[in-house]
Amino acid sequence: MMRSVPHHEPQQARTNGSLTEVAYEALKERLVLLDIEPGAPLSEQSLSAELAVGRTPLREAFKRLESDHLVVTYSRRGTFATPVDITALSEISEIRRVLEPLAAGLGAVRADAEDRRHLEKLRDGLAALPADTSARDHMEWDLQVHRAIYRATHNAHLETALVRYGNLATRIWSVAAPRLADVGSHIVEHIELLEAVRGGGSERAERLMLEHMQAFEVRIRTVL
Repeated sequence: MMRSVPHHEPQQARTNGSLTEVAYEALKERLVLLDIEPGAPLSEQSLSAELAVGRTPLREAFKRLESDHLVVTYSRRGTFATPVDITALSEISEIRRVLEPLAAGLGAVRADAEDRRHLEKLRDGLAALPADTSARDHMEWDLQVHRAIYRATHNAHLETALVRYGNLATRIWSVAAPRLADVGSHIVEHIELLEAVRGGGSERAERLMLEHMQAFEVRIRTVL
C-alpha cells in the first residue's frame, strides 16, 4: 500500500514531489517514443520553462529516468537521451517472454470492474483506428494496452518491472518501425488479447500474449 502524505510534511516537499512526477511522465513518453532523439541533450533551462517546473523537481525526474536507462548524466556536460541499444533485444525479450504472459494471466483473474471498463475502452478504440494511423500513434496505443494489462495484475512490483522493459523494447521498435511494412497489424492483435483479459480467460490471455511477444521479436529482427 502506498504511504499517504503526512499532514505535517512541508507543502514545498509535496509540491516538488508532484512536479517531479509531471516532469518524469512527460519526458518518459518522449524518450520512449523517440520524440527526443537518442543522444540528444536535455536542456534544464528550456525543459523547466516548457514543463512549468523548477530545476529541483526536473533534476529529480532526471534521476528517475536515469535509473530507467532512458537518460545519462555526465558531470559538467549535462543530461542526454541514451542511445538505443539494439543488441539488448535478446536479453529484454527473454524477460518479457516470461513476464508478459504472466501479467496477462494474472490480469484476467484479478482485473476489477474499473480495469475491465478501461480494457473495453481500449479494445473499442483499437477497433476504430483509421487506416492512416501513423506508426508512432500505433506504438502509443501499444504502450497503453500493455500498461493497462500490467495495472490489472494489481502487483506493483511486476508492473514496475514490465513498464521498464516495455519502454526499452518500444525504443527498439521505434527505430525499426519506419522499415516495417505493416505496424498496424501488430497492434490489431491486441483486440483479441484485450477481450481475453477482460473476459477472465487466463490461459487464453497467457497464450495470446506469448504469441504476441514472439511475433514482435520476429518482426523486429527482420529489419534490424
